[in-house]
Amino acid sequence: MRAAPDLSTAVWRKSSYSNNEGGVCVEVADEIPGLVPVRDSQRPHGPALLIPHHAWAAFIAGLKGERPAGR
Repeated sequence: MRAAPDLSTAVWRKSSYSNNEGGVCVEVADEIPGLVPVRDSQRPHGPALLIPHHAWAAFIAGLKGERPAGR
């Protein structure tokens, strides 16, 4: 089992579907090799989900109605 990456210096960005009215938003961080950290923007010091990059790519492709690469 590998250790969780240090996210203390991660640069987080909100979903492009988020607004500034305090709604339910998710944030993702880039530049973590092989992983896409995801967290609740209303709980920035709470836990983050660590999603493998290939699974995140398939998830986004599914949202866009595309087929993931390699399938």
